[in-house]
Amino acid sequence: MTQKKLFYIETFGCQMNDRDSEIMAQLLTKASYQSTKDIDTADAIIVNTCSIRGKAEQKAYSLLGALRRRKKDNPALIIAATGCVAQQEGQKMLTRMPHVDLVIGPKQIYQLPELFERALSQPQGIVSIDKPKSFHIPPYLPSLNQGLPYKRFVTIMQGCNNFCTYCIVPYTRGREISRDVKDILAEVRYLAQGGVKEITLLGQNVNSYGNDQTIDQRTNFSSLLRQVAQIKGIKRLRFTTSNPKDLSDELMQCFADIEFLCPHFHLPVQSGSNSVLKKMNRKYTRESYLEKVDKLRLYRPDIALTTDIIVGFPGETDADFAETMELLERVRYHGAFSFKYSSRPPAKSCEFEETVSEDEKAKRLSILQKRQQEITLERNNEYVGSEMELMVEGESRAADGQWAGRSGSNHTVNFMSLEKFVPGQLVRVVITEGCQNSLRGKLVE
Repeated sequence: MTQKKLFYIETFGCQMNDRDSEIMAQLLTKASYQSTKDIDTADAIIVNTCSIRGKAEQKAYSLLGALRRRKKDNPALIIAATGCVAQQEGQKMLTRMPHVDLVIGPKQIYQLPELFERALSQPQGIVSIDKPKSFHIPPYLPSLNQGLPYKRFVTIMQGCNNFCTYCIVPYTRGREISRDVKDILAEVRYLAQGGVKEITLLGQNVNSYGNDQTIDQRTNFSSLLRQVAQIKGIKRLRFTTSNPKDLSDELMQCFADIEFLCPHFHLPVQSGSNSVLKKMNRKYTRESYLEKVDKLRLYRPDIALTTDIIVGFPGETDADFAETMELLERVRYHGAFSFKYSSRPPAKSCEFEETVSEDEKAKRLSILQKRQQEITLERNNEYVGSEMELMVEGESRAADGQWAGRSGSNHTVNFMSLEKFVPGQLVRVVITEGCQNSLRGKLVE
């Protein structure tokens, strides 16, 4: 038998990239390749890139640069760059990294085996980033042998129409394309039959799912959630990410009606200042955002809210930042991802003349993160004495006999037990302690 060639994938960025890497791995496995966790043994290396944050892009370029010597020593090695940086840079990436064989955009990953074949016979690099005039996400059933056996991501849409002035997703992922509801349900049903218990529905803005479909064929996101919830075998349902402007009462009602829709909502606010929100083109106000937070908590009082915040956006004043801090105190998020603003061409904010110094950005970020850490600890302590259902993720490395599970509110909970558990198993614990980044509990006998 011919020995299978080995491929290695390094993934940077968001869950969408994680899911794309799973798809690429499955496609290559069907094309007589075999996955390896050892990059040094690989016959093909894929670097799945992200350009949303500067650090992720720098790491991807650093890895690609380090592969130059490997390519020199082994000219038959295939090096492929995929994802958002590949889409954004295209031919420029080959000019900068001539040892790279393939530059592939997110919509071209389904042609990966064919592109590999071309790369083997074509000495010069290949760029495949053209955005097709008409594109639909093809029907797809994932491999049950890849990824965690008890929880999976399911892509429901790609792209974004919002054009927030700091964001390049519409330029790299394109406009919103909703996946056919029949294909989504078929994939979830297939995963459930294979033993998967937790599903996370993925999209750049899941709230606008279906808006690109014709009225007679349209299924909105809340309707999709209810259909997924009817599939036997699913014990937990999550989704990410949402734009507050598209958050409807109908979707909020799902948190009250769907028993296993997890009480966790990631709702990016980005800023607490109306002036900054307008410059960001977020299309909602501080007041409308807070109104939706209040409604969410009426529909689901135990919901845990997390968010994204950018500090130092061009023109952000001390007063603007103070409004963000006031909103932080008002909402009291369970957690927040916070970042210093960085220019990401071709996003429109790169053209804004008003800037905030790096020192001021760092100062504001430090203030915000310190206060959010305090709020997170306070929030975590509020769970002490309550009972939670956990999905076991595995044994904890911290101590013998300690297990780690995840609550519906998306908290990691560590608990002691001499019993043996299977990842994905549901158990109940009483919370005994709130820590900075996790909770501790005691198994309910």
